[in-house]
Amino acid sequence: MEAIGKLSVYVLVIVLAASMIEAVWLSRKHKGTDKAFAWHEVWISLADLVGRKLLAFVPLSLATPFFAFAWQHRIHTVTSNTPLTVFLLFIGMEFCYYWYHRASHTVRFFWATHAVHHSPNQLTLSSAYRLGWTSKITGAALFFTPLVWFGLKPEVVLAALSINLLYQFWLHATWIPKLGWLEYVFNTPSAHRVHHASNAAYLDANFGGVLVIFDRLFGTYVEERADEPCRYGLTTPTTSRNPVVVQMEHWVSLAKDVFHAKSVSHAIGFLLRPPGWRPDGEGETTEALQKRARNAGKAMEAS
Repeated sequence: MEAIGKLSVYVLVIVLAASMIEAVWLSRKHKGTDKAFAWHEVWISLADLVGRKLLAFVPLSLATPFFAFAWQHRIHTVTSNTPLTVFLLFIGMEFCYYWYHRASHTVRFFWATHAVHHSPNQLTLSSAYRLGWTSKITGAALFFTPLVWFGLKPEVVLAALSINLLYQFWLHATWIPKLGWLEYVFNTPSAHRVHHASNAAYLDANFGGVLVIFDRLFGTYVEERADEPCRYGLTTPTTSRNPVVVQMEHWVSLAKDVFHAKSVSHAIGFLLRPPGWRPDGEGETTEALQKRARNAGKAMEAS
């Protein structure tokens, strides 16, 4: 455990150093242009990271008892580290991560946490470690309990998830071009730029961690296009520079909608339906925004 702790510290130092080097380079590159680098976005991400490290000391996690229950009632016990076992863990992790990530975009209760990661209005390596503080208490890790039930120790599953997330660090770069045939299999910076874009054409796409295979299989893969430059941030941009506001604004909005709901079914809808859903059907869900964009495009063509 001590060795793992030291390794985690080394990885964190490398991640922070790389993101700061990129920030300095980008700020100089875009100085005096209309794409001026926003340093406050980096400071918010750093404050987010510090807050998460402090909250890690709070022994509160909704998933912990479920992991324990799944392990107690596991259908098998994985004891070997053969190449086949590692491969199956990798694929299983990718499958579970895909559905966790997709739910984080399509279920507002989970989106209230995940929206923090999409709040930067510029995409940089520092965006990678801007994550919601409330993931532990929302039970996001529950999506990975099937792996424990199949016989993988909870600590192994969490370690594999950490590696999966670490891989994604380099994906938050705007200066890495498309990578040829790798785009067909792996999650790349190009694919992840689409995922972070708020353009209607790019919403709710490319949910994979290391791979894009499940995106292609389930119809959520969207390729980055030269004629559709990515616009980063949320469809309603975050403007606050207060890291606490950035963390909690979507929870406050959700709480208000649930509190003012006219019925129990509407309250449940606000919790479990996609972000932007409204009972009157006049909301701004991804489906609605894309439909409006298509209609606007047809109107322009007709004129």
